[in-house]
Amino acid sequence: MTTQPSDTAVPQGANARRLLPLAGRTLTLEQHRALHGPPAYQGSAQAVINEVRAAGLTGRGGAGFPTYRKLEAVLNAPGRAVVVANGAEGEPASYKDRTLLYSDPHLVLDGLQLAAEAVQARQAYAYVHPDQRVLRQVREAVADRLRAGIDRVPVTVVEAPPRFIAGQETAVVHRIEGGLALPRYAPVRVTERGIGGAPTLVQNVETLAHLALIARYGAGWFRGAGTPEEPGSLLATVHRPNASPKVIETAAGVASRELLGLDGYPARAVLIGGYHGTWLPADRVADLPLTNAALRAHGASLGAGVLVALPVDSCGLRETARIVSYLAAESAGQCGPCLNGLPRIAHALTALAGPGAHPRERADVSRWAGQVERRGACHHPDGSMRLVRSALTVFEEELWRHEHGTCVAPNSGAFLPLPSPMNPPRTDEDWR
Repeated sequence: MTTQPSDTAVPQGANARRLLPLAGRTLTLEQHRALHGPPAYQGSAQAVINEVRAAGLTGRGGAGFPTYRKLEAVLNAPGRAVVVANGAEGEPASYKDRTLLYSDPHLVLDGLQLAAEAVQARQAYAYVHPDQRVLRQVREAVADRLRAGIDRVPVTVVEAPPRFIAGQETAVVHRIEGGLALPRYAPVRVTERGIGGAPTLVQNVETLAHLALIARYGAGWFRGAGTPEEPGSLLATVHRPNASPKVIETAAGVASRELLGLDGYPARAVLIGGYHGTWLPADRVADLPLTNAALRAHGASLGAGVLVALPVDSCGLRETARIVSYLAAESAGQCGPCLNGLPRIAHALTALAGPGAHPRERADVSRWAGQVERRGACHHPDGSMRLVRSALTVFEEELWRHEHGTCVAPNSGAFLPLPSPMNPPRTDEDWR
């Protein structure tokens, strides 16, 4: 099934960003260059890195790591580097990367070329979600640029499998090398030894698009939005009650209430960061600025840029049980926490989300979460348990009611998106 890019809201005014200039439409190469001018190659690796450092750009794929440090790590590693634009976007509640790639693939490809210059790479890859409309746009964009002769480094497009963990760095490397998109134990970081043993930069597509704009308009322009500590704009996939999901471009630091529309539509709780994110009470979130610093004080982070306002008539326990069952099925099954721990926790959460749940199930989930955390081959178990632990806290009243045979939410339907039909990976082909 093909997932369509979501509707997009574009900010207006003097500080309007330019990641998504034409919502719902794709810029041709000519339109892209008319809007932004030719690619802004700086002429030296250090010039690019210095501008990115001055801008304060951080990764938009989830970790929020300073981009210049990642560029420097690859540049300083021995060997000829490889760069990858990571647009796998396996998170079912996120549409931002697909929307960006569909709207202006050339902005991402400009950023990929700049990253290649920064780390002195000779090979580049675009690793793209299997949405066929998006894949077609990216492939056409690469072909148009090849005909125009504007790129210094050849780009190969690789289709990512529709799996939650297919965008993890080592999974990306493994898939591009022709293997399965599975995380793997890595004695060294991919920035030192990745594709073909070469130092490899795997960078989220939104980060690369910001890089392309910073190179054109400068670090000061980028810092014209956001906060001094977390400058710039970001893309967020916002799920509101009684509304279709939207990808919204906003300045870092905006009030969460504003993005989520909490004044018009009250929420039972808010999920921040996606399915490896954190549930928070809606009243606590309402006036929080959308920055990692502010969210960190509440045990949360922006993560994949997903914000969900859960409707007051929906059950947070049922939603969490659905998500964790999906996450358990999507694991690589390469270690005990994923192979045994996640399925057992998902089963117990499903029981807790039903009527007449036994209090023992709650204690079991909490204990098992501690046994799973920090013991996986990758961070999939840790992210899943972050969601579980926050649910046990935020939906404590619902847990009590379920144990006594009732539920505070009248709506038994599902709110949060999951793949339909649910097809957990069963063979090697599912990871290709």
